[in-house]
Amino acid sequence: MPRPQKCRRVAYVPGVTYFKPAGIPMRSLEEIQLSVEEAEALRLKDLEGMEQGPASERMNVSRPTFQRVLSSARRKVADVLLNGRAIRISGGNYEMASRRLRCRSGHEWDAPLEPEADKSPALCPTCNTPGTHK
Repeated sequence: MPRPQKCRRVAYVPGVTYFKPAGIPMRSLEEIQLSVEEAEALRLKDLEGMEQGPASERMNVSRPTFQRVLSSARRKVADVLLNGRAIRISGGNYEMASRRLRCRSGHEWDAPLEPEADKSPALCPTCNTPGTHK
């Protein structure tokens, strides 16, 4: 019996989840599904330029698993681009990453770990003061 699959940790879910070639009606297109964790692997490796070791740690998977997820994602994207198919980002086996924050008053809460979240401090939901990493 195979081992149960671990949830992959994802820090960012794209706002746009569907892409198709211009000028081709949707009814004429074959659709390929890219899982959320495949999109995250592409983001970490190809967009952020991370090495596979730190990227696999960030996603909470082994290096070989990260390589398999990344290879699958790249194969699907190449198929879509070169064969004129549509791609939908959805589904998969993942959990959202979060960080534990604490304000000066001592309140604690979990905040999403997304690139935009690092630009401005998250405010405490109880007293509205900026939070810091715990």
